[in-house]
Amino acid sequence: QVEVVESGGGLVHPGGSLRLSCVAFGSILNIANMGWYRQAPGKQRELVAIITRGGITTYADSAKGRFTISRDNAKNTVFLQMNSLKPEDTAVYYCNVDIISRAGTLENYWGQGTQATVSS
Repeated sequence: QVEVVESGGGLVHPGGSLRLSCVAFGSILNIANMGWYRQAPGKQRELVAIITRGGITTYADSAKGRFTISRDNAKNTVFLQMNSLKPEDTAVYYCNVDIISRAGTLENYWGQGTQATVSS
């Protein structure tokens, strides 16, 4: 059994910053890709950023230059530093992880999401 838990959301003014965290724990041998997605009201869930175990990153165009994804492999944790936030960044942010379980299977898990609201 694996659980994925996000934290760090909240309410911030335009131009402000938030740092999201996500930790995976349970029957984990290794974690491959870790990523952040978001879903705004009335819209489909979309990729924000993803990072490989080796640290290679990919960003959505909307996140480039403002958001930074990083991870701590020893702690099975991924972070998303969000700067220069805009109202259109308002969404529920979800963590997604590809886990190699102790049984040797590749499994994908989502967290429950954390709300980030950018408003004056």
